[in-house]
Amino acid sequence: MDSSELDLAVNGDHKPQLPSKTQLPSKRSLLPHCPNEDDGDEVLFSEYLSSISSSLDLIPAPSKRSRSDEMVRVSSSDDVFYRSLVRRTRITYDSLRSLVAAEERRLTPGHRRRADLVAGAKMKRLGLWLHRDKRIIGSIPGVSVGDVFFYRVEMMTVAVHGHIQAGIDYVCSRGANACFPIATSVVLSGGYEDDDDQGDVIIYSGSGGRKKNNVSTTAPQSLSRGNLALEKSKEFGIELRVIRGFTFDRSPSGRVYVYDGLYKVIDSWPDAGKSGFGVYKFKLLRIEGQEPMGSVVLQLAMDLKTKILKSSPSGYLSQDISNGQERYPISLFNDIDNDKEPLLFEYAPKPEYPSVVFQETMEMKRRNGCRCVENCCASCACIKRNGGEFAYDGNGLLLRGKPLVYECGTSCRCPPSCPNRVSQKGLRHQLEVFRSKETGWGVRSLDVIRAGEFICEFTGKVRTEDQLEAIMRNGGSLVYPSLFPGRWREWGDISDVVGDYKPHGFSSYMKSSFAVDVTRKRNVACYLSHSTRPNVFVQMVLHDHYNEMFPHLMVFAMENIPPLRELSIDYGVEMDNFVD
Repeated sequence: MDSSELDLAVNGDHKPQLPSKTQLPSKRSLLPHCPNEDDGDEVLFSEYLSSISSSLDLIPAPSKRSRSDEMVRVSSSDDVFYRSLVRRTRITYDSLRSLVAAEERRLTPGHRRRADLVAGAKMKRLGLWLHRDKRIIGSIPGVSVGDVFFYRVEMMTVAVHGHIQAGIDYVCSRGANACFPIATSVVLSGGYEDDDDQGDVIIYSGSGGRKKNNVSTTAPQSLSRGNLALEKSKEFGIELRVIRGFTFDRSPSGRVYVYDGLYKVIDSWPDAGKSGFGVYKFKLLRIEGQEPMGSVVLQLAMDLKTKILKSSPSGYLSQDISNGQERYPISLFNDIDNDKEPLLFEYAPKPEYPSVVFQETMEMKRRNGCRCVENCCASCACIKRNGGEFAYDGNGLLLRGKPLVYECGTSCRCPPSCPNRVSQKGLRHQLEVFRSKETGWGVRSLDVIRAGEFICEFTGKVRTEDQLEAIMRNGGSLVYPSLFPGRWREWGDISDVVGDYKPHGFSSYMKSSFAVDVTRKRNVACYLSHSTRPNVFVQMVLHDHYNEMFPHLMVFAMENIPPLRELSIDYGVEMDNFVD
C-alpha cells in the first residue's frame, strides 16, 4: 500500500449512533426496584448495589471481538452530537465506577477489585465503548484538547487511547502484500528515562527493553510492534494523538491524563540509551493551529494560584471579591475592557432566607435531624430521607442526581466529618470571575474539578412569590429555581447498563416558586454563563432547614472540568429574558 492508498483508507465521514439502552434480563427477582414515592419500600442502597452487581454478572458475554482495523478520519461539523455522545459515555462510566467502588467497600474489607477496571469491562461487554467498529485517525470527535481523565480505561471507553498499560496504540493496516502497523496515539507518563518532552517538540523513546515499573532500559529495543508503528506513521505522514500523564494528588487514581492534541512523527533514529542499551527515538512535532496544550494550561493554573496572591499579575482587578468570606479566594480578571461590575455588588457567601422559611410545622419538628453520635450509617434518618442511600461517596462526590438531597444539618447530632455534609461546607476549589469576549462575565476554576463534585451555591436574598412582581417592576435581577431544567437526572444515570434502573422518584418534593434576588447582593455563581450544553448543573439541597419549598441551589460538575475552562450552566431560558 503506497501513501496515496493509505490516505484514502483513513479519510471518511463516519458518524456513529448513540448507544441504545441495553436491556437486561427482565425477571424482577434479578433487580429489586429502587424505593420510590409510589410504594413504601425502603430498600437500602447497599442492597440495591448488590442487586445491580448480581444482574450484571448474569448478562451473557458476547463472543470476544477485536477492535476493527478499518481506519477513518472523522470530518463533521456536528459538535453537539459528538460531545453529547462522549459525555453520555463518560457519565455512564464514572457513575458505574462509583457504584462498583461502593459495593466493593461494602462486601470486601480486604482485597478489592479495581472499580475502574470492573466498570470499563462491564461497559465493553455491553458494547458501550465508542468507535469499536472503526479506528479513528486524528482527533476523536467530541473530545477536546485539554480534556482530562483520571483512569486509562476511561480513555479507552471513548477511544482516545486503546491500551491499559502500553504507551503506543496502533492499528494494523493491510496493504497489497503485507500487514504493517500505524500508530494512533501515545501516552507520555515518565515511563522511559530517554524521553525528552519540550512541549511542542517531543523526543519519544520507543517501547520495549525494560521491566514493568522500571524507567531504565534493560535490553535492546527492536523495530517492531509500537516502534514499527511510529516508523510507519512517519513514513506516511499520519498524525497521532498525544496524551500526557502526571502524578496528581487530587486524582482518585493518583494520576491525571491530559489530551494535548495532534502531533506528527518527523524523524526517527536508533541510539544508545542512558542505560547503555540500544533504543529507537522518534521526534514528534505538534501540529499548528490547535488549542493550547492542556498540560501547559494545567501548569499555568497552578502557577497563577500562587502569583495572584503574591504579585497580582496584569489584568487582575481583585485577589478576592469575597473579601475572605469563602474558604478559597475568588479572583477577578479582565484584560478586555474597563468593566468592573462584580466589584459593585456586596458579596453574599450564603443565601438570606426570609423568617417564614424557618417556621417549621409539627411534622417537620418531629422528623428534624438525625441522632447519630458518629458518622451516619444506612439506618440514619437523613439517609432514609434520601431514599435509603448515601447521596455522596467517600470523596464527597454526588453519586447521582435527585429531585432533592437531604444533607445532615444544624439539627443533627453527627459530627462535621459526616459524609452526608458536603455542599454546606462551601467552595472546594479556587474560582475566578473573568471577562470573556463570547459570554461577557464568566467563571472558571484554577483547579481540576472532578465530575460530581460540588462547586458553589447561588446566593442572594431569597424572595417569596408575593414579592417578585414588585422587584421586577423596580428592575431587579432574579434567578428562578423553577426554570432550571432537570439536568440532575443525567448525573449518575446508568440506564444504559441497567435496564430496570430507576434514577429517582422517592421524594415528594415539588417545584419551588421562590426566586433569588441578586440585585444588590450576589456571589460567584451569578456569573456562570448560559449554555444548552452545560458542564455544571443545579442540585437542590436542604441542610439548615427542612422547608422543601426553599431549597439551596447547589452547583455540581457534570463532567471532569480542566482548569481555566469556562463553567457553563443551563438556565432553562433564552438569556435575553433571563435578567428582569
